[in-house]
Parts: sequence; C-alpha cells; structure tokens
Amino acid sequence: MRNSTSYSGLQDSIQLLEEEQIIRRQLLKEQLSISYESLKPLNLLQTVIRDLSSSPDLGNDVLGSALGLASGYLSKKIFVGTSGNIIRKLIGSFIQIGITNIVAKHPEAIRTFGQYIIEHFLSRKETKSGKRVR
Repeated sequence: MRNSTSYSGLQDSIQLLEEEQIIRRQLLKEQLSISYESLKPLNLLQTVIRDLSSSPDLGNDVLGSALGLASGYLSKKIFVGTSGNIIRKLIGSFIQIGITNIVAKHPEAIRTFGQYIIEHFLSRKETKSGKRVR
C-alpha cells in the first residue's frame, strides 16, 4: 500500500483495511467452525473408520497388532498366573514381548495354523468303518 498524506487518502486506506479485517474475521470464524466440527469425538471416529475401510492393508495391520497384544498378554497370564515370584514375572514379560512380536509380524501364519487346528482336530473324523465320529 502506498503512503497517503491527504486526509481523504488516509480515510480510504483505513476503510480498505477495515473491510479486509472484516473479511479475514469472517474467514477465521468459518475455519474455526470447521475445525470444531472435525474435532468432535463422533466425527473423529467416523474419520478413522472411513480411513480403515478405505485401506485394507492398514486394517490388517491393526488387526494383527491387536491379536499380537492380546495373545502376548494371555500367554503372560497363563505363565505367571498369580505367582508373586519376581523371576517368574520377568520371564513372563519376556514371553509376552516375544509372542506379541511374533503374532504381530506373522498374522497370516497364525491364521493358517489356526485353520489347520480347526480342520484336523475339531472337525468330524472318519473311522475305519466309514462312520463319522465327532
């Protein structure tokens, strides 16, 4: 903006700056409203679900990690139980970390192994006489 020395020039400059301030204030209010709406918990949850559904690899990674954490925790609880022994708790923590990492890194192998177990041990087996036994 150029320097104005006359009274009318200063008034014009002030009016232009006030109009610009009004426009910027309105834009700021609109942006604040948009930000407020996007930060509501329901909208955040919808955004996360939309992102997970659009990216199947991310969903599989999250599922594998969750399965890893759950199996690691369960294995520690099984190994340690209600023991108060500090050595047993320490070993249980190492087992938990190891199983969590293995399951999280190889979810397909775990799934295949689970299917094998279900097919061979929990399904109906045929006996030598040809009858099915449960």
